[in-house]
Amino acid sequence: MKAFKILAAALIATSAFRADACTSMIVSAKASADGRPILWKHRDTSAKDNFLYRVEKPGKIGYVGLFNGSDSLRTDEAWMGMNDAGFAIMNTVAYNLPANSPDYIDREGFVMAQALEECKTVDDFEALLERLPKPLGVMTNFGVMDASGNGAYFETDDYTFERYNLSDADNGVLIRTNYAYGGTPDEGMGYIRHQNVQDLLAHQIETGSITPASLTETLSRTFYNSVTCFDAAQSSEKWAIDQDFIPRHSSTSSIAIEGLKPGEDASAMVMWANIAYPPCSHVVAVTLDSIPADALPIAADYAHARLSLDAMERMKQVFPITRGNGEKYIDLDAVRAISDEQSGISLEEYARKAASR
Repeated sequence: MKAFKILAAALIATSAFRADACTSMIVSAKASADGRPILWKHRDTSAKDNFLYRVEKPGKIGYVGLFNGSDSLRTDEAWMGMNDAGFAIMNTVAYNLPANSPDYIDREGFVMAQALEECKTVDDFEALLERLPKPLGVMTNFGVMDASGNGAYFETDDYTFERYNLSDADNGVLIRTNYAYGGTPDEGMGYIRHQNVQDLLAHQIETGSITPASLTETLSRTFYNSVTCFDAAQSSEKWAIDQDFIPRHSSTSSIAIEGLKPGEDASAMVMWANIAYPPCSHVVAVTLDSIPADALPIAADYAHARLSLDAMERMKQVFPITRGNGEKYIDLDAVRAISDEQSGISLEEYARKAASR
């Protein structure tokens, strides 16, 4: 094991670092402990922080979305969200799909904002993809869920898409990282993170007992690598290399949206949202008409959330080396101390909300 760690360190020190390394999952009602479908995304991006906000426009469906922090309030690009019709959406970049037209790229956030304003069902989203002008400017796996419990991934490039329905998944779950199943084989990213999810949730998938906490509290806080079958945070090691874990230096949120049971109104949806580097922050419960104050932008001309800003300060303890390749080295002692404190807050929040439903 020691020799492997030395070799890994040498390899990673010379490798390129990619920021967009999201991990996601759609869970059917039959695979969840509470009988509600779940849409989950662990977000990695070069945009360092996020906030949540409710968007309402005349003639459009109201929604709560995840937005990039900035010095002014911008809601034209949504990176995950749920709307008043019970529809929810997220995405992961798929690097093995055809490349975008050079003049029209990175449009995923605009597509998702429009979908949240207009779509009520999974089929509505497919129709939206068909009618939008081409090229779309996307190279992504869109994951969607609706009020009837339907779910699907749409592996989408500039001109085409391929739909994968949740109802066709034998085990009741669909997983995507940063490659498309229908894309060029063995290209793209995230194969090891995909296996991490399968390994860590194998028993819960088999028994149909997945909860939102399985995703935001387990997957997004666990430093497990499916190649080595080693969980760094559960060891006595002081340092770990930031490679092929689900939480990464570039991780900026982990959100699990719980959908509806038959007959429920969209108001019963809950977004369990950690809008920061998950091991350094905690989850808050969000509904369509209630967003905790620390997840909202501080001001219209300072659209950063306190929850995210606080976590970025804690991250300095987890990634204390700032020169050279320092950001690739994780201080596991700091992770353990911070994560224990933050997960306690989060689990209490889960329990309070669950008891009120």
